[in-house]
Amino acid sequence: MREKDNLYKIGIDLGGSHIAIGVVDNNGRILEKIEKKLKGIVTKEVRNIIEETIIENVNKFSKEYKINEIGIAIPGTVTKEVVVKSVNLGLKNYKIIEELKKKINLPIKIRNDAKCAAIAESTYGSLKKYNRVLFLTLGTGIGGAVIINNELLDTGDLPGCEIGHMVIEKDGLECNCGKRGCFEKYASMKAFKNNLRKALGYDENVSGKELLAIMKNTNKDDINYKKIEKVKKEFIENLGIGLSNLINIFEPEAIGIGGSFVYFEEVFLEDLKEELLTKNLLFNPRKEINIQTAVLGNEAGIIGAVL
Repeated sequence: MREKDNLYKIGIDLGGSHIAIGVVDNNGRILEKIEKKLKGIVTKEVRNIIEETIIENVNKFSKEYKINEIGIAIPGTVTKEVVVKSVNLGLKNYKIIEELKKKINLPIKIRNDAKCAAIAESTYGSLKKYNRVLFLTLGTGIGGAVIINNELLDTGDLPGCEIGHMVIEKDGLECNCGKRGCFEKYASMKAFKNNLRKALGYDENVSGKELLAIMKNTNKDDINYKKIEKVKKEFIENLGIGLSNLINIFEPEAIGIGGSFVYFEEVFLEDLKEELLTKNLLFNPRKEINIQTAVLGNEAGIIGAVL
């Protein structure tokens, strides 16, 4: 046991394509973590993989640290006990706490993953100086949260803020949720990466890291330059439409963006700001817009899960 008098928590970030489990101290620091990819696992096996991975690693960490609580960040509609619907994981009415309690004798709490990340960034990260913030996670889908006076916007029994499922294109692409034209079908990082791979003739084995390198190293004389710029332009336009709708509603002091977007900040962020400031998108025009990328990166979900 390490530092026997100290108590630690386990934070679990259950994403659309991975699961990350970490030991977190009282200062929001991750002391140790593991990650497992969920990509390519058929839907009917996802529950078993999730439960086995969590149970195995909770038991492992419990032998090394004194754990007093577990928090799980999960995409989709989540109540205090049940994952009502997580379309990107193919989960519905999943009593995850009940299943885990069969093998784990610790308090377990669950919450929407974007809200967990927002809480973490507001407590320890890029948004801690602001009282009224809008936070988006751009990854497999798009999640979101609104924090006003350091409190999450309360939407009652259902978590709300399903930002990724607001419609930005009438009769548009079909979403995993069953609707058409959802924001995340056009402006998630998954959508961008898939569109760029398609434009360049690559398959899904070309990673996001490789795509970023291609974007940064392709000059104007290259045959692929115009293809990259076209995909990028469409992505920024769609992201700008969705984001401007939210700005017009909430008028945040600052906007935080997390998820894998943070790795593409260099190629996207200034263009996104220009899109919002120069196009006729904002009801209340302004000369500056405060967009902060998440400094906690993909660890925000783990940290927020225990807060």
